[in-house]
Amino acid sequence: MANRKPFVVVGVDLAGSPRRPTGVCVLRGQRAETRVVFSDEEILNSVKQARSDLVPIDAPLSLPKGRETIHDRSGEHFRDCDRELLRRGIRFFPMTIGPMRMLTERGLALKAKIEAMGYRTVECFPGAAQDVWGIPRQHRDLKGLRAGLERLGVRGLVDGMTSDELDAVTAALVGRWLLLGRGEMLGGERGILIPSCHRKNSRT
Repeated sequence: MANRKPFVVVGVDLAGSPRRPTGVCVLRGQRAETRVVFSDEEILNSVKQARSDLVPIDAPLSLPKGRETIHDRSGEHFRDCDRELLRRGIRFFPMTIGPMRMLTERGLALKAKIEAMGYRTVECFPGAAQDVWGIPRQHRDLKGLRAGLERLGVRGLVDGMTSDELDAVTAALVGRWLLLGRGEMLGGERGILIPSCHRKNSRT
């Protein structure tokens, strides 16, 4: 077990448009490497080059019941995982409001491309993970967020990292927790990944 290769997780803090920056974090074991990219091709290349065990994406990756597309207004506004976030008091933007529709559309298309390459994707929400861990969200305290991620064992964080990069690190870390048996999927496999509240010793 000591010689087992560490997990590799690629966390993606996806922007709704390729004109805006997307944060990408490649987390090998507990060491993070981040970058800012724009195009889907750059994201796909990062996943392929890293040979990722898991790709957590900060974007809605499923639709509410009764909706054929994100632009279909005949179905529900919330998914089971969204309702569970509400029940736990975790704030989020519903996917059916303006800018979130664009993000959802891009996320669904990116998920299909990544899974066609043979890699597993999951939806995550860095703000929810940060709330569970008791560390600040990026819009409240960027330095505090970095310090909180370091307390959770992430190495390789440097001065000047953007909010997109630190949310990508958060996405990658919660993905690592899932692989270590310390995450839960709210609403099932097609729901939202968050950390489990309990902690265990990691093995890689």
